[in-house]
Amino acid sequence: MNLRVVLVEPLYEGNVGSVARAMKNFGFHDLALVNPCKIEDYGCAMASHARDVLQMSRSFSTLAEALEGANLVVGTTGKRLEHEQHHLRLHLRVPCLTPAGLAEKLRDKEGMVALLLGREDCGLNSDEISLCDMIVSIPTSEEYPVMNLSHSAAILFYELSGIGSNSSSSVQMARKETLNLLQERAGDLLADIAYPEHKEDYTLLMLRRIFGRAELTEREARALLGIIKRIRWRISHGQKGSDRD
Repeated sequence: MNLRVVLVEPLYEGNVGSVARAMKNFGFHDLALVNPCKIEDYGCAMASHARDVLQMSRSFSTLAEALEGANLVVGTTGKRLEHEQHHLRLHLRVPCLTPAGLAEKLRDKEGMVALLLGREDCGLNSDEISLCDMIVSIPTSEEYPVMNLSHSAAILFYELSGIGSNSSSSVQMARKETLNLLQERAGDLLADIAYPEHKEDYTLLMLRRIFGRAELTEREARALLGIIKRIRWRISHGQKGSDRD
């Protein structure tokens, strides 16, 4: 597994430098910055001997650009809403994996995983969270649950550094383009069956999370595309029965 760390609109150069240092501590080097703050001497000082990670980092104006080439997108959140079932945006942040649970999911997987870390003051917004295939949150005290950006990053890097992808049992994850197409075709199928419009966005997000946690291979994703295509063909032609052609 290759890990790309994506910092979304970081506010403080010291945190960017500290994240770079934590990355190098655990063997990661691919850092992407989306609309970052200006990084000057203090950021470099906080990176210490990981200045090379900062120097090799790439800056992007949009999150979509930073995610190009990723097979799987993992979002982070400090807002655990399990006990607030009335919250209208609950579905954006559940189900939520622990760092150890995420590491187990990604064990022996081949491909690029983008790990999104949000702004220091408000994290990832709803639109950004909705792009994620999985969500991870660090269990902390309810008295003060939100951690410093670089501290939470270090915990995640520690857990992810222990997984491998070089064994004979390694599995190549489906391409993101294929998963996006699967999501699109699932939406087409919902339209074909006159699925309630007010439930459509929620259901498609739920399907994205199901596909993400299923760790689909390219072949499996293509098989699901074929099944959806066949279902839609049957619906459009109004055919019944078990005849196969």
